[in-house]
Amino acid sequence: MGRFAELVALPMARERISALLRQLLQLAVLGLLVGVACWPFNLLDRWQDALLHQLPSFSGQPWRPDTVLLACSPLLAVPLLLVLQRGVWSAGAGSGIPQTMASVEEPSEAPRLLGPWPTLQRLGLWAIATLSLLPLGREGPVVQVGAAVAQGLRRRFPRLLADLEQADLLALAAGAGLAGGFDTPLMGVVFMAEEFTGRFAARLIWPALVICGVAAAFSNLTGQPEFALGTLGVEPVELMQVLWALPIGVLGGLLGAGFGLLLLACTRRFIGLARRWPLPLGLLLGALLSLFLLVSGGASGGDGEALMGQLIAGDHPHGLLASGPLSDLLTLLVRVVGPALALGAGIPGGLIDPAFSFGALLGQGLGALVGLSGLGLALGMVAGLAGATQLPVMTVLFALRLAGDQQLLPGMLVASVLAAFVSRLLVAQPIYHALAAVTRSSEP
Repeated sequence: MGRFAELVALPMARERISALLRQLLQLAVLGLLVGVACWPFNLLDRWQDALLHQLPSFSGQPWRPDTVLLACSPLLAVPLLLVLQRGVWSAGAGSGIPQTMASVEEPSEAPRLLGPWPTLQRLGLWAIATLSLLPLGREGPVVQVGAAVAQGLRRRFPRLLADLEQADLLALAAGAGLAGGFDTPLMGVVFMAEEFTGRFAARLIWPALVICGVAAAFSNLTGQPEFALGTLGVEPVELMQVLWALPIGVLGGLLGAGFGLLLLACTRRFIGLARRWPLPLGLLLGALLSLFLLVSGGASGGDGEALMGQLIAGDHPHGLLASGPLSDLLTLLVRVVGPALALGAGIPGGLIDPAFSFGALLGQGLGALVGLSGLGLALGMVAGLAGATQLPVMTVLFALRLAGDQQLLPGMLVASVLAAFVSRLLVAQPIYHALAAVTRSSEP
């Protein structure tokens, strides 16, 4: 009898191993394809950084005719983008995350929202925006493109990862898009759990680790650095970190909440205006964003990574005003208002890097008052992002990946949780969910 049981168990074990290997292979292929799909976004982001470093705030050189023209590019780009979004590229309008959320919540919407044409149009719109130095991140488009890859594969191969429901598959691939876009595998996993599924389920976590790990690995191979902003290199004692995390967490939460409320107000206001008068609205917003670039010396432009890298390196951005509190306050103001205007107009992009950058400016300014600018910068980064997104776990992982300093983990944890809590008191619904609700309610 025992021999018979062994003979029966052996084929069953082989079958389970074979099924597991097939699933791992399918997960790896999906992660690789998501990483490949994110590569154009990462490449364009590097081109944007190269353009930004021509401007005075990053080059240290005075304005020249060519750099003035570069700073005025939003004046042409924003009207073009709004006209395209109103017309032939209307399917690509919007961040990409609300569309992905709608597809996860209602998978029957996925063919319309995650199909090849909306995805390509969003890439085209975001490319124009990012090369025109608009103050936008890229998590919206990369999250959407990750989900779009999974949607396309499932339609072509219905048995792909058959153990996963359609909604879970889209959520996993959306997180992998974030991992591939920023070379941040754990951030992709946590974003999937915190934002899309609302749960840390074991049956989803380990597939997410595989998909996000492969997507991030491809991203790293194609040039996305492990620590994108440099390393902070400060080691204050834990008590000092926590003490400073309290005021910076509160202020960062207030600033992040203010940014979220402004973004929601702009989105509600601009949706109707962009449909009726895309060209006049585009000219107005483009003129404002160009003005921000000129008065900040370029510091208001781009996703904010170049600015944060400069701050971490110990350099200071300078605009038309001499260095000082007024100049710092002006830079902080345009880094908050600029992304809200651009994202509110429905231009594809993201708010993670912009929120990181205005948090960094706030924290560094506060820390500099007592000679702790490095610590203040680190705590401000996480406070600004957690305040804007109300996603503290993802925020800490992202900060550690970009700035590479685990010595600051205690302070970052306190600042991010406190900022998210303060933000939740003022903004009842997390920003991505609120934007998704506004998008759904405005659809014709």
